[in-house]
Amino acid sequence: MKLVHQINLAFALSLILVLSVTAVVIHYVLMDHFIGTQRKDMQTIGAELTAKLETAAAQSIPIESAPLAVSGLTSAQVAEVGVIIQDNEGNVVSSSPVTPSAQFMVSQAIRPDYVASYSSAAGSGQFLTEVTAVPQGTMTLITPISKIKAIEQALMGRLMLVFAVGGVIMVILSLFITKRLIKPLMLLREELKKVKERQFSEVQRVSASGEIGVVAESVYEMAGELERYNHVQKQFFQNASHELKSPLMSISGYAEGIRDGVFEGEEIRKGLDIIMSESSRMKNIVTEMTLLAKLDSEGDIFKATAVNLKELVEETIERVNPVLVKKGLFVHPSYGDNESLMVYADRDKLLQALLNIVSNGARHASKHIYIQAGIQNGRVLLTVSDDGEGISEELLPYLFHRFVKGKNGESGLGLAIARAIVERCGGLITAGNRTEGGAVISVGLPPYRKTTTVF
Repeated sequence: MKLVHQINLAFALSLILVLSVTAVVIHYVLMDHFIGTQRKDMQTIGAELTAKLETAAAQSIPIESAPLAVSGLTSAQVAEVGVIIQDNEGNVVSSSPVTPSAQFMVSQAIRPDYVASYSSAAGSGQFLTEVTAVPQGTMTLITPISKIKAIEQALMGRLMLVFAVGGVIMVILSLFITKRLIKPLMLLREELKKVKERQFSEVQRVSASGEIGVVAESVYEMAGELERYNHVQKQFFQNASHELKSPLMSISGYAEGIRDGVFEGEEIRKGLDIIMSESSRMKNIVTEMTLLAKLDSEGDIFKATAVNLKELVEETIERVNPVLVKKGLFVHPSYGDNESLMVYADRDKLLQALLNIVSNGARHASKHIYIQAGIQNGRVLLTVSDDGEGISEELLPYLFHRFVKGKNGESGLGLAIARAIVERCGGLITAGNRTEGGAVISVGLPPYRKTTTVF
């Protein structure tokens, strides 16, 4: 069954249940109200008739001549009231009907064979009775419950008609509202089919309000992210094949040349050096690709502990020192007032990230590299900047993507690995250009706390 039919059926059943319970409650409330009102009317009538009978007894007026008309005594009667007066021996000495139906009721009550059954019926709830002592004996006011029920049922019939009309209107409104609610879901289903079929670029934004709108917007954004991811993956494989193809071609060409005797003497040695160099380069690319794959997919490869960032920076400088000396570069570390900067990360992986960042700065710096570490906005901030030519505006948005290389770049994976490691540490890495010239890469990391949990 479609969702729209399920919702309409559930609403209709709920509406029927609510209206049924409401009708039952109103039925009992109306009966209770009418019976209570009728009792009050009978008490009022009884009090007025008692006063008249007491006056007649004081003036020695015969009861047959006493006015016992009930009409006109009260205007709030729910049903007609009959009056029966009995003497002290239980004999009926007077009766006063109001309407023909009351006349029949009183005549039945006066019948000798009905007195016992009348008392039993009054006790079983077929009649409402009000018994009052008067000087002449007892006065009994009676009203049949059936008359009150007839009035209540007539009113309930009208209420049920109102309920039925209201229910039909509500069902029509529910169909209209449900259609408006379900339509975005149906459109959203069609867009999700496109996602399933990997047609990410064809996914359209579904206009809706409330939580459905939020879900629709999330689906649209997800499709955009998947499209970008798909593009990056395709680009990754293209770049990877290109990066691996170049050294393989060099290796294959020189190997075939040496085998076929094309190279002789010193050229053979140069060819072998190129083969070894390209093999080493290809090995580094494969190693870095493998590391990136593990960082993306394997959770147990990352072992987070408390790491002293100052010590890690000093070790990084020591490791890249041969490159710095060879190029005549100077490194200027600065830690401000923070002698001990503790972060929560995998020490070896974070060291790899810092080596990649500082090595990247060394390739582009003219004379100086500046490393600054400190606390900013509750996070540990590390910046590595140089006095080189800076990063081109075209390259800046894609600097941390895989196989994106700038001038003098190697494999194009170093900064991508650095980003993956920093993000696994719960940090954020960004790149930009200094106002005085040169590039700057900033790494923000969460500080170490004893309550910090493993990522």
